[in-house]
Amino acid sequence: MKRIEIGHGSGGKLTRDLIENVFLKYLKSEELTPLEDAALINLNNNRAAMTTDSYVIRPLFFPGGNIGKLSVCGTANDLVVSGAIPRYMSLGFIIEEGFPLEDLEQIVESISLTAGDAGIHIVTGDTKVVERNKGDGVYINTTGIGEIVKPMSAQNISDGDTIIITGTVGDHGTSIAIAREEFTIESRVESDCAPLHTLLTPLFEIEGIKWMRDPTRGGAATVLVELSETTGLGVQLIEESVPVREDVKFIAEMLGYDPIYLANEGKALIVTSKESAPEVIETLRKHPLGANSAIIGQVNSTFSGVRLKTKIGGERMLDMLEEEMLPRIC
Repeated sequence: MKRIEIGHGSGGKLTRDLIENVFLKYLKSEELTPLEDAALINLNNNRAAMTTDSYVIRPLFFPGGNIGKLSVCGTANDLVVSGAIPRYMSLGFIIEEGFPLEDLEQIVESISLTAGDAGIHIVTGDTKVVERNKGDGVYINTTGIGEIVKPMSAQNISDGDTIIITGTVGDHGTSIAIAREEFTIESRVESDCAPLHTLLTPLFEIEGIKWMRDPTRGGAATVLVELSETTGLGVQLIEESVPVREDVKFIAEMLGYDPIYLANEGKALIVTSKESAPEVIETLRKHPLGANSAIIGQVNSTFSGVRLKTKIGGERMLDMLEEEMLPRIC
């Protein structure tokens, strides 16, 4: 009998298989099938975006944030990369018996501060408590609703389009690896956890913007492999153009991780027309969260899959992770 494995929650190939072979088999709908970060819905001819997520991160507190801040950022960013301005959010807490009230208050305070920064109203919620040793501290489920301004779709992408990343990759995954104290490493790497609405909404005014995605589980590599599979187009990446912090690169190499597969919680991948790319980069770099924005590749119709041109001049094909390098990352 087949059973759920930890890799089914990785955001990689096993996750994709689970979605296609189980969830879409029974839950297929016009809104769900595109498998974007948020579904575009129609409420009396007023277009909105809706997304949901669950946060089971370990540890609950990490350099640069905690599960509360992460839950708001993750939800807000899924909306904004779908072309929507985040407006409303629900919160569902599953709390383990015996969880320190002081820790819960710190998490809720982070939610309040981050939601305020993101312009999000918390409008409904739910709380459940499970028996001691049955809940791993606290889990949070969210639903977010945003106002569609510029709908994004992978179907808009075409040959020659430019691929942009808004900053350094792998910061969140590296900070979580260190925070788990499974490795004797001293580092100042902090999670990049941040709401991206003020960085990305100015791009809605640029004509050539076609698609965005925040590369969380599975990192930028997995997102681009999914994009290639969805569009049938190839992706050519340039390794030396992908921004990576030197300390992140060093720690990832020491632990056997590839930064391009590590999770990010404050970055976005953007596909835009070649003509609009300079304006996009200029706009991003005006914002503190976009200071390290870079063009990292282009869309190519002459092949399929994702090819990474290495620093030494070779090429390697990128694929989805079979299993999560670092489980419980968000």
